[in-house]
Amino acid sequence: MEVSREAILHKTHYGLNIYAYVLRQYYQDETVLSLSGRDCKPTKNPFNADKPTLIVKIVDGCATHTDTDGAIAHGNVFDFASLHFGLSDQDLMEKLNEELHLRIGQKNGFYDQEVSQPQAVVPEIVKPKAPVFSYYAKPVTNIKPTKEIDLVEAYSMIKGDAYASCTSTLRSIQDVKEARKYKAFQFDYVTFSGTFSKRNDKNLRKHSGLLTIDFDHVQDLTGLKTDLLKDQYFETELLFVSPSGDGLKWVIPIDLTKAGHHDYFKAVANYIQQTYQLEVDQSGKDISRACFLPQDPNIFINPKYL
Repeated sequence: MEVSREAILHKTHYGLNIYAYVLRQYYQDETVLSLSGRDCKPTKNPFNADKPTLIVKIVDGCATHTDTDGAIAHGNVFDFASLHFGLSDQDLMEKLNEELHLRIGQKNGFYDQEVSQPQAVVPEIVKPKAPVFSYYAKPVTNIKPTKEIDLVEAYSMIKGDAYASCTSTLRSIQDVKEARKYKAFQFDYVTFSGTFSKRNDKNLRKHSGLLTIDFDHVQDLTGLKTDLLKDQYFETELLFVSPSGDGLKWVIPIDLTKAGHHDYFKAVANYIQQTYQLEVDQSGKDISRACFLPQDPNIFINPKYL
């Protein structure tokens, strides 16, 4: 199936997410685009010695750029992406579809729904609201939430240095019992599946629409991560290495109008066993399941939230 420009623009907020994706490859720990209305504040241009000369704005339903120094020609988001990837035409469209996990042309969801075709009129730029859930300060015996955070905040915590020390220490502990005890007392945690008055399924305030799948003792972390990001049924919301360093935490969206949390977990667990020949941690069936927050500089978040 040919990937069209219209479909790409429809899935990337007029192409702004493409600019953000490319710029993050050069400036990983910086805010690469700051949106004000339909225009963005001047940002660094990797094709002009990192000078803050790049102006991005929306023109006729497509993100465009201008360099105030004239270092690169005025063009649109596809011209800019071409500078980075060195591709053009359909090769470029397919690369963007793959790199940004847009899933154009793929089945969307566990129930074989097809991805809807892009509408003729591109909608206003509305960044989807990130799911919200409860955050708990260590130790795990504390079942009273400290606050509520969203998926982007959790992403920033895991990607940053806040949990670098405890993660490094845990991975240096050889004794299994000691490691388990250390993790329980030294790591903050969240309940990705919802907000709670206290951590117990009966005290659920609101489900987040998220399900966490645990993969323990994985032989090939990089390979599994790649496979999960390309999964034809489930769109990855968050994916990161577990505190122990030998597992993955896969956070995916579920549609509670089609099935309940527990039924979804069983179905997904069976699907993973059949598709990847892997068993998943059964603790994921609990809505109030605790997920410890480690450091993972290479954590993936669905780009639609950034």
